[in-house]
Amino acid sequence: MTLSLKRIFLCSWIAHTRQKRSDLQMWNLLLVAVLIALITVSYVIWKARERNSANQTLDGQKSILIVIGSGGHTREMLCFVKALGERYQPRYYVVAETDAMSKNKLLDCEKESNLKSEIFTIPRSREVKQSYITSIVTTLRAVIYCLPLVFKLKPDVILCNGPGTCIPVCGGGLFLKWLHIHKTMTVYVESICRVKSLSLSGKLLYHFADSFIVQWPELTKVYPKAKYFGRLV
Repeated sequence: MTLSLKRIFLCSWIAHTRQKRSDLQMWNLLLVAVLIALITVSYVIWKARERNSANQTLDGQKSILIVIGSGGHTREMLCFVKALGERYQPRYYVVAETDAMSKNKLLDCEKESNLKSEIFTIPRSREVKQSYITSIVTTLRAVIYCLPLVFKLKPDVILCNGPGTCIPVCGGGLFLKWLHIHKTMTVYVESICRVKSLSLSGKLLYHFADSFIVQWPELTKVYPKAKYFGRLV
């Protein structure tokens, strides 16, 4: 009886020791995997910063990514673009793939300048009068398309004025900044038609934009972070 108990104890001890060794090996492998992941992420960030330093201009120019909406948003944004001056270049424009009219207006506007510019078409996050439920799918599609584009361009400034198309674009700019890949500044200008309340895009970006500008003083009382410089259009 005593011998049997000793054998049971010995077998249990051996099994416990093997389990501890197995657990230790698993934790060692996990630690190695985490270290490799950290080294990889650090290397990617370092290379991205290195490219940014190499691409910086000596004359203080800032690359800018401009989101073109539709209808009144387009007219307002083109007014802002004309007031930017030569410091903000190259200029990258994003236009919804279904908004041919805005793209044509933009092409006409750019013919008048000799600045570096490029136009990209992206999926629209939400069509006019589209339900909020179905817009979740279209917004996800826009995000999947916009993130690689924004990461590729790495703009110094993102300028937008309210269309739903700007949400995934601004999201890409936020990720660039949060991941310390590139310091992208987001400037949001609320449409002049917004007198007492913000648009849906404005409400979403109010807490994340680096500079949030409104065109009616009444809005600054409700949204203290907003800046009012008068009517811009």
